[in-house]
Amino acid sequence: MFSYIKGELAEVFEGGVVVEAGQIGWNISVPVSVLDRLPRIGSEVKIFTSFQVREDAMTLYGFLSRQDQRMFEELLGVSGIGPKAALGILSSLTPDDLRLAILSEDARAIAKAPGVGPKTAKRIILDLKDRVKAEDVLPAMVAGAGGAGAQAAGSLADGAAREAAEALVALGYSASEAMKAVRQVERADEMTAEAVLKASLKYLAF
Repeated sequence: MFSYIKGELAEVFEGGVVVEAGQIGWNISVPVSVLDRLPRIGSEVKIFTSFQVREDAMTLYGFLSRQDQRMFEELLGVSGIGPKAALGILSSLTPDDLRLAILSEDARAIAKAPGVGPKTAKRIILDLKDRVKAEDVLPAMVAGAGGAGAQAAGSLADGAAREAAEALVALGYSASEAMKAVRQVERADEMTAEAVLKASLKYLAF
């Protein structure tokens, strides 16, 4: 029903925001990971939304990217996961960290979310592992490594990060360990795959 809402960030509170658009203040529930990345109050913001209707409530859930909004809706497709549980998962883990956990089948990381036990965590991995690819995570890894954001995920940076992560897996590290290590490399967008690999190995040695 609502693809996104774009307007002035009018209010930020625990668990949500109010965006003023079209002379209406839209109350949108968001995960903690979104609260940490919002601009200042009064700034323009674009929130990708998921409108969920239940017997006792109609609620807008919001995210800063279409990909993260889709991650929320994919969680809703898992048996036993409702909007509150999905929001709790994405508050305990950023969407990128959740993708890492699914890729590496790290049920313990997912089970740390409130109301999510080991069985539910394994069910999430089983249902979503074929929908999450390393390519979904690598551009964010490059951006989080101190580069110039999403624009830094060009062919060299993306290829270097991917090759370094694949090499680490070949050396025996888990996919989660490999991706987290590559993510820690500063200025990875300016490095070759070999340089990213060496820097990642230094990080893993500590």
